[in-house]
Amino acid sequence: MTRNSRIGLVLFFLYLLLYGGFVLLNTFWPSTMDSTPFAGVNLAIWYGFGLILAAFVLALVYGFLCRTAEDER
Repeated sequence: MTRNSRIGLVLFFLYLLLYGGFVLLNTFWPSTMDSTPFAGVNLAIWYGFGLILAAFVLALVYGFLCRTAEDER
């Protein structure tokens, strides 16, 4: 397994944990997702936006970590 593959798998499992938390909250504690913690927007919306942002950030981290010296030239 290459270094890039290992990095990708670690980041994938990190995102899987975040998404799993979203699914578990919706499944077992749906009333929690209906709460409005900030600006009158419910937690489900905030968590969903957080997942989108996390995917973008993890993609940037992956791109940064998988750079090579040749890419910098």
